[in-house]
Amino acid sequence: MIEILTPTELVRARETGALVGHILQTLKGQSTVGTNLLDIDRWAKAMILQAGAVSCYVDYAPSFGRGPFGHYICTAVNDAVLHGLPHDYTLADGDLLTLDLAVLLNGIAADSAISFIVGETQPAASLAMISTTELALAAGIAAAGPGARIGDISHAIGTVLTEAGYPINMEFGGHGIGSTMHQDPHVSNDGRPGRGYTLRPGLLLALEPWIMADTARLVTDADGWTLRSATGCRTAHSEHTIAITDDGAEILTLPTR
Repeated sequence: MIEILTPTELVRARETGALVGHILQTLKGQSTVGTNLLDIDRWAKAMILQAGAVSCYVDYAPSFGRGPFGHYICTAVNDAVLHGLPHDYTLADGDLLTLDLAVLLNGIAADSAISFIVGETQPAASLAMISTTELALAAGIAAAGPGARIGDISHAIGTVLTEAGYPINMEFGGHGIGSTMHQDPHVSNDGRPGRGYTLRPGLLLALEPWIMADTARLVTDADGWTLRSATGCRTAHSEHTIAITDDGAEILTLPTR
């Protein structure tokens, strides 16, 4: 299903996006050395419920997970990159943490992810990975606009990742979003320009470049959810929900509060 939002629905989408951006930035500030991943999940739950929003994750049970997910945020540490199930782990200095959050507010969903280093130790290779995903995300957003095609976005993202020397996994990528979290069209993190669905004003997309330092192969953790790099290398993930407008693309999940 591909949804095209009305102007009224787009106003609501902006509110959802701002909430997601605010929660992620708040959690980033609270995620310090000694923080337990289960504390982050509890904080996310409290902020979501206080805002009158609904988690997109708690009851999420897709075919690739051992559902339902049962938590309010994805917390992926170091070699974990996607669908990180919160568990009893205490963050250490130098850990690379990815927080991925999707909520539904007033009938519209928004989805975003950030990666950052916890504590004083800031490994250069990890910072470079995070920066690369952020640059790839910016390139994908710049390629989006009315009349562009999904392949244009995928190609822009893939070019940045490839030129930086990272392998690209094509199993998971970006997606359409609207009244539900995951919709068509799928947005791969590499592709050919000029191919795929033509973007129209009112379309929402969640773009999410993610990489692993030295492999494109994932393994599933024993929890049935968390996806890790097959070699144990570090990973990074950046994501924004954007709206296609008459003028280009608008980022909805920037922190504005």
